[in-house]
Formats: sequence, structure tokens, C-alpha cells
Amino acid sequence: MSTAGPLAGLLPDLEVIRKDFPILHRTLAGGQPLVYLDSANTSQKPQVVIDTMVDHLERHNANIARAMHQLGAESTEAFEHARDRVAAFFGAPSRDEVIFTKNASEALNLVANTLAWARGDWSARVGSLGPGDEVLITEMEHHSNIVPWQLLTERTGATLRWIGLTDDGRLDLDALDELLTERTRVVSLTWVSNMLGTVNPVAEIARRAHEVGALVVVDASQAVPQLPVDVTESGADLLVFTGHKCVGPTGIGVLWGRRDVLDQLPPFLGGGEMIETVTMERSTYAPIPHKFEAGTPPIVEAVGLGAALDYLGHIGMEDIHRHEQAITGYALDGLATVPGLRILGPLDAASRGGAISFELAGAHPHDVATVLDTRGIAVRAGHHCAKPAHARFGVQASTRMSSYLYTTPAEIDALIEGLHYTRDYFKLT
Repeated sequence: MSTAGPLAGLLPDLEVIRKDFPILHRTLAGGQPLVYLDSANTSQKPQVVIDTMVDHLERHNANIARAMHQLGAESTEAFEHARDRVAAFFGAPSRDEVIFTKNASEALNLVANTLAWARGDWSARVGSLGPGDEVLITEMEHHSNIVPWQLLTERTGATLRWIGLTDDGRLDLDALDELLTERTRVVSLTWVSNMLGTVNPVAEIARRAHEVGALVVVDASQAVPQLPVDVTESGADLLVFTGHKCVGPTGIGVLWGRRDVLDQLPPFLGGGEMIETVTMERSTYAPIPHKFEAGTPPIVEAVGLGAALDYLGHIGMEDIHRHEQAITGYALDGLATVPGLRILGPLDAASRGGAISFELAGAHPHDVATVLDTRGIAVRAGHHCAKPAHARFGVQASTRMSSYLYTTPAEIDALIEGLHYTRDYFKLT
């Protein structure tokens, strides 16, 4: 396979990188080698992340910020060091602005609920919402960035509005001037669509939202794994991502927020370690980040996330982004050779991420995924927690392939060959 042309962007040490991921060398049923093309769902984990988590459990396991002994001190240091790693990875001005959650969904629910409960001066862009106020999202959001805002507006009497999609799977920004008004209190959007792959101009949208005084929330779950992300440059006031999509473990997510915003939000969960003092009459609360981290946190998962971000940083996010664009372009070209296949979303690799959803005329997505699985090819089928975006394009479900830093051109070739085989299997014309 020549790496001339678009494939020149591939990571030069790709085969070395693949050796870091033990699962990629698995053999599946029937002796099929694993072709893993479901990284937008969850990424695979390098050995260094696995080893770091095992080492913590074997040698340093203790609860944090409570135990007055050596293991407790070691565990606390490792947990807080992970917070430092996250802050450094995406340029947070302060480590205290990094809050650990169990995933991006919890982080978004934290934001939506605390905004519903907030009391304050809206000139500081935090305050209670009510009738006449509006929350603006987009039609391409993951359900995690739709349902919390539906619940928020139902409970407060505010109105939920959304930016529609163009036929090629981009945000209809021509409608933004009409949708953004002095009534808009919150704008929440994905940076990279998990279904369409679209990369949205979050900094420009944030700038326009701030002009009307709105608070900007960004779901960066698909962006952090594959793009160089700087939270300050993004324009976001609050930004979330999840660890398991960026070679980290499950059960760990991150909420970043500007200090002036986080300081004004009330606690989300009550319990241990989020308090300053407790009496039977009332409680006062710890400063950020601990105000939002009630109870025993995901300690070993945070340690694993820190190791994962170190791993990505060592490879280089600019290089990972170039690799994703090269593989995505190669996949788009290959998919175009499959008769009856329609790609949902932009056809330009430069303006999209590594998730490519498609439909194959005459075959249900679940059937397509099942046939591919018999050949060792792992893809996702369904609505990808993005039912409104599917409805916009007139389909109930789709098949989705998604690449990552360990994906090779040969794996894309296997997918394309598998799709041609699927057409023959179902005798599609």
C-alpha cells in the first residue's frame, strides 16, 4: 500500500503504535483477525493505560483525601496528578477548573441541572431560567446533549430551540441570526458529530452566542480524541468529554468550566468531600473542583485517563488529526465504490471526523453489521444515540464505521471487501 497522496498523513510509526494495543492482535471466531472500526463508540486501550491502572490497584489502592496513611497519600497524589494531566492536555487555565465525572452524559446533566437550580446575576451569565428564556442546541446532537436540555426546559418553562441541518450534514448557520436572540440563555452543541462526523465551527458559534450574552456548552466527546483541543480558544464556557473514547478507561468523564461560571453554579450531588462544614440545620460547600465531586470518585479510572492523555500527547494530537483525515479520506473513496451505499454527512475528509455513517440500499444496518462481524469486522449499527439526526435524513438507523490512530488502510480495504461481500450475500442489485 503506497502512502503517497492523501495517505501521506498516516502516522509513520503506525505498526509500532498498533503493538501498544494488545486487543488488536486478537483472533475472533472462525480464525478471523479483528478489524476494529468502532472507535467512535469506544476506543481500544494501550498497554501503558492497562499497566498504570493495574499498578495503582496492586500497589497504591486507597481512598483519597480521607486516609491519613501512606497509601492514602499516594492514591490522592495520583488522582490529583491526573487532574493536572487533563488541565495540561487541553490548556485549562487552572487545574481547579477540571471536574471528574463518570462520563460526558453525567457532566452534561450536571450542567443542565445546576443551571436549573442556579440563582444569580445573569450579567455573569449564570442565573435561573424561566418562561421567556431559550436554550439553543442542534439537530445533530447525541441524546446526551438533547435530553438534559429537554428536562431543563420542561422544569423551568424555558423554550428549547435547535439549529437544523443542511442536506450535506452541516449546521444550517444561515438560520443562526434568527435563532440567537436576547432571550437565548444557553447554547449547547457538539464539536464533532458522532453520527455525521461533521466538525462544527465552535469558536465562531461561541463568539456569536456571547454577543447576546448566552452561556456556551460544548460536547467535545468526539473532538478530544482526534483534534488538538484548547478550551480557551474554543470559546466554550463549559466543555465536556469522556475518557473511554480517547484510549482511556470507561467510567471517567471530565467537565471543564470557566472559574467564574463554576463558582456560581450550585452543587449537583451532595455527600462526602463536597462540603466545607455540615450541621443539622445547613451545610456549606467546598470550593471547586471538590464542590462537584461528591463521594468516592472514580480513582483508578482517573489515573488511567491521565496515562491515556499522556500517551496521546506523546504521539501528538496534530499527527493524530492528520492520520484521521488520511484514513477518513481513504475510507470515503472506498465506500464510494460500493453500489447502493449512501454516506450520511459531509463527503470532504477535511471537514469531518473519523465516524462515517452510511446506509446500504436493500439491507438493514443490523444485518450489514452482522455479516461484517462474521468476517471479523467490528462496526456499529443503529441510531447511534442520534435519532433526530437520522430522522432528518429519512432513515431509522445506519451502519457506522469509525477509525482511530491505530487504523490501517488494510483494515479499510477489509471493510470495503466485506461490504461487497454483503451485497452478494443479500443478492442486492
